Amino acid sequence: MKLQSVNPATEEVEQEYDALDFNAAQAAVQRSTMVQADWKEIPFSDRSKLMKNAASVLRKRKAEFAELITREMGKPITQSEGEIEKCAWVCEFYADNAPAFLAEEQVKTESKKSYVRFDPIGIVFAIMPWNFPFWQVFRFAAPALMAGNGGVLKHASNVPGSALAIQEVFEEAGFPAGLFQTLLIDSETAGKVIELPGIAAVTVTGSVGAGSKIAETAGRNIKKSVLELGGSDPFIVLDDVDVKTCATQAVNGRILNAGQSCIAAKRFIVNENVVEDFTKEFVEHMESMKVGDPLERDTQVGPLAKKEFVDDLESQLKRSVQQGAKILTGGKETTVNGKGFFFTPTVLGQVSLSMPVFAEETFGPLTGILSIKDDAEAIEVANATEFGLGASVWSRDIPRAEKLVPKIDAGAVFVNKIVGSDPRLPFGGIKKSGYGRELSSYGIREFTNIKAVMIE
Repeated sequence: MKLQSVNPATEEVEQEYDALDFNAAQAAVQRSTMVQADWKEIPFSDRSKLMKNAASVLRKRKAEFAELITREMGKPITQSEGEIEKCAWVCEFYADNAPAFLAEEQVKTESKKSYVRFDPIGIVFAIMPWNFPFWQVFRFAAPALMAGNGGVLKHASNVPGSALAIQEVFEEAGFPAGLFQTLLIDSETAGKVIELPGIAAVTVTGSVGAGSKIAETAGRNIKKSVLELGGSDPFIVLDDVDVKTCATQAVNGRILNAGQSCIAAKRFIVNENVVEDFTKEFVEHMESMKVGDPLERDTQVGPLAKKEFVDDLESQLKRSVQQGAKILTGGKETTVNGKGFFFTPTVLGQVSLSMPVFAEETFGPLTGILSIKDDAEAIEVANATEFGLGASVWSRDIPRAEKLVPKIDAGAVFVNKIVGSDPRLPFGGIKKSGYGRELSSYGIREFTNIKAVMIE
């Protein structure tokens, strides 16, 4: 079996890779298990040096890795460079903070001594997506390795080059060979890998369908799992905003990575008193976005990662229009120099909750604007989704906006700021967006044995 790296901007095959069979994958897991047994005894100071080395490798090879990302999944090159920088940041963050995050916690009891330890659990199996091919991996790997665990990666089939490059980063940084390994395997083999005795836990970023199946396998084998399964984030605009600034940020929040982000702003919920002005500014700014070759530095919107993703957007658009939505701009597949999986940034008006553009996750540059009459209706509409990953609220009145925060069903709520992931804050969702947390102190503790100790 071969895995292909196909450039979504040119539709050309960049490279082919041989996939591993189950026996090879099993041998790799066994190797990681043996290496991790020694790694967990390594002091934090030594782990931190290696993790900082990884950050240095990332920065040294940033241009190379950024181009690899862009060629494999179409992200504009400046955004790919930013992704590599963010990976270096998360490595440095955990190198500096893991010892404190995992320090023993003293607990006062009637015994002579009581405390809680955070011990590594073994090998964490990561099943990761293509949309942030380096970042998604490093945000799991940096804390997992700093906690004393090992890591095995099954990456998306369309980014095999990035998957192998990440293993190179850890090897070049000086981590023990085999501690972190990339397995070029298919989904069926991945299911079997979860069941191997050497796998202690599973972390997944992907679709609801895939996450459900993986969680079922992990649960059947009594293995911890963390799931991040996408979102349909609301962008709530109250009636006291600076409309021009808010609309500009709204477009930025929707168009990053051609809209292919779990935490992209996807449903625009706007107070009726400002909806007309907001819509005008939003559409004008959306139309100004340059769609083009993602290797050109002034490109703002690149291609979608696969042709079928374009087809999915066209279906959601068509069905929404059939139900009464109005196309305000965009609305068609396009190409650059006659090639590529591009989609014109598209905005729909006159949308309702039942339309696909609002009821489903739109993974690309397609969105709708829905008018609401007050803050209570804004919350009702924001929560009318099966997802609960992120949300943002925009208002000049900060106390008013903060009153909405506890009412929103989401793992993160940002006020006057585009939702993003930050190593210093926990990341994850509720409802069908998944469970568990990545990043911050919460994320590094997900894959530890939280051990109570009491001494008389």
